[in-house]
Amino acid sequence: MEHTAQISNRGGRWRLYVALMGVPVSQWPEHHFGRTLTVPTAAERSRALTALGFVFIDGTEWEWTECRETHGNDASPVLLLASIRVRPQDGGAS
Repeated sequence: MEHTAQISNRGGRWRLYVALMGVPVSQWPEHHFGRTLTVPTAAERSRALTALGFVFIDGTEWEWTECRETHGNDASPVLLLASIRVRPQDGGAS
């Protein structure tokens, strides 16, 4: 089964989570990288996903999007959001 993993930054803290359809957001697996201005590397993101029980789907790459904190307000801070398709590891969370 495929899922989407996303990483976002809010308040200087990077958070990676796996969106699970039909599961409350409060129960989605997540990893916090702590307070840092730099984007966690692809290797760091991969290790975090593995620790959560997921792996990248072959051939996929992170896709980055810019979002406004307040929709429609050009003066609003920009939030970076990236996503990638993942699947559970053998015996991992689903």
